[in-house]
Amino acid sequence: MARSMRKFIANAEIAAQAVRGPIRLRTLTTLRWLAVAGQLSAILIVHFALGFPVPLGLCLGVIAASVWLNIFISLRFSPARYLADREATAYIAFDIIQLCALLFLTGGLQNPFCVLILAPVTIAASVLPVRLAILIGSLGFAVISILAGYHLPLPWRAGEAVDFPPVLNIGVWVALSFAVAFFGAYAHRIAAEAAQLKSALAASQLVLAREERLAALGGLAAAAAHELGTPLATIQLTAKEMAAELKGQGLLEEDARLLVSQAQRCREILGRLSDRGEAGDIMMDRIAVDLLLKEAADPFLDARAGPAVIFDVKGGEESASPPVLKRRPEIIYGLRNIIENAVGYARSKVLVSAHWDKEDFIVEILDDGPGFSQDVLSRLGEPYLGARGRATRGATRGATGGGGLGLGFFIAKTLLERTGAAIAFDNRAWDDGKGEPGAWVAVRWPQSAIFTPGE
Repeated sequence: MARSMRKFIANAEIAAQAVRGPIRLRTLTTLRWLAVAGQLSAILIVHFALGFPVPLGLCLGVIAASVWLNIFISLRFSPARYLADREATAYIAFDIIQLCALLFLTGGLQNPFCVLILAPVTIAASVLPVRLAILIGSLGFAVISILAGYHLPLPWRAGEAVDFPPVLNIGVWVALSFAVAFFGAYAHRIAAEAAQLKSALAASQLVLAREERLAALGGLAAAAAHELGTPLATIQLTAKEMAAELKGQGLLEEDARLLVSQAQRCREILGRLSDRGEAGDIMMDRIAVDLLLKEAADPFLDARAGPAVIFDVKGGEESASPPVLKRRPEIIYGLRNIIENAVGYARSKVLVSAHWDKEDFIVEILDDGPGFSQDVLSRLGEPYLGARGRATRGATRGATGGGGLGLGFFIAKTLLERTGAAIAFDNRAWDDGKGEPGAWVAVRWPQSAIFTPGE
């Protein structure tokens, strides 16, 4: 199971990189066409409608460079083509330099449209790896610094000049520099978390699909046994007739009797498969509380290979009878994942308890290990936490195995919440109150969500 979890984690991390990495060529060319339309409209309105003298020829030449590049790219490459990270970086860098040239001709940072430098920086932070996103952010900071000191005068009415105080220019430069850093970091963080969440949810669906396939094998075996029963009976009857006709003919008779015995053996095997399939169909609908906990903890019940797993099943009230639960793969796998984590960090024992009252059914899992560290406790249930982050006397203990506990807990939490459960994480001491607290996980269901009515 641990090997399967590491495989899921690796696949999910690759998926996260794929979601956040490549970008379609059509996306960048469409954004550039929008930028061209906006730049051209602004230049023409300022020059002709407002009457401010603008170096029209140079500005139109800068805009024409973007038009030419878009046309060349559209003719040279398919719009559906995915760009490599370096290619996307080059495209976005061109947009920053083109916008810088246009701002240089129209007043530099005194031009209110200088805030548009944030657009390509934000796009780069959303779709590029950290290293390349930092490169684009550095380029944005560089062009802002150049425009702060070197630019043509801001277009204004003929015969009049506008002179901004130096402190205002410095303030605009500082504000834009901080905005580049903030918007870049913010966009990259949001995009990374969205990609991780998407890939982790995909991993949860893969886990659930696998559990459902395994649960369906019993019914498939019963169906196969039923279908094979008739032709196998025909083979056995024919073999018996052959054995009777070949009586006294030595090896031929032995071969015929061997065929009869093997056909009988096949029928017995198919009969057992059919019985197990019918029993499995019943168990798939409902299961007792103690059997549910034991099935979830089954891979870890060998005390010689690890800590002892202790079960405690009791009702909260005398009038509350032991419940019969709806058996769902999400519950089995989710509890098993939490129990696996407890067994992996327990010193000697893990307590798996279940209790219920007239309203709720609660499963608690408590180990005698060092417990969760405080810096990670509030983030449990998020995907990709990295190291497990459990601590002994304040010292953080790293993860063992592959990938830490983030994705495993996220999958368990997601699957259990799909069944109507609410999950809580904390550190608690054992009933005797001795020693340091261990990791405690509680899963609570309303009775209507998990109990089989009428049982």
